[in-house]
Amino acid sequence: MTAADRFRAAVESRDLAALDDLFTDDIRFYSPVKFAPFEGKPMVLGLFGVLLRTFEDFRYVGDFTGSSETSADGTAAPSAVLLFQATVNGKQIHGIDLLHMDSDSDGDGRIKEFTVMVRPQSAVQALSEAVLAGLVAEGLVPAPPGGDAGPRAL
Repeated sequence: MTAADRFRAAVESRDLAALDDLFTDDIRFYSPVKFAPFEGKPMVLGLFGVLLRTFEDFRYVGDFTGSSETSADGTAAPSAVLLFQATVNGKQIHGIDLLHMDSDSDGDGRIKEFTVMVRPQSAVQALSEAVLAGLVAEGLVPAPPGGDAGPRAL
């Protein structure tokens, strides 16, 4: 079973412990609403805890595998794209999870980089607000000044 298969099973069963085993210690998570990545396993696991509570009716609807350059250093890495659909605060979301595996694996290793892309814009806004509220509630990020929970806040 590949890392992408194990990741998909962990997300579908909402198993954070299984995700912990799948991420490298220095994992980087690129969000659709924040320019700088979330970095390190503790932060990314905290983010996933919020995401798993935020998404409603989450389901993967397809997948592709191959290789692609990482954002961090441009090296080629085994990669997988998982297509998903979900609902957040009544907004339907279509998106992809792009997983880059550590370079010494053929896709069976651990995930070192994770990028999420979602559409449409109204769903991105709803997701941003919900995730920011969850991250603030968990103490993972400070509350934004003035209470602006829009995309710029993450």
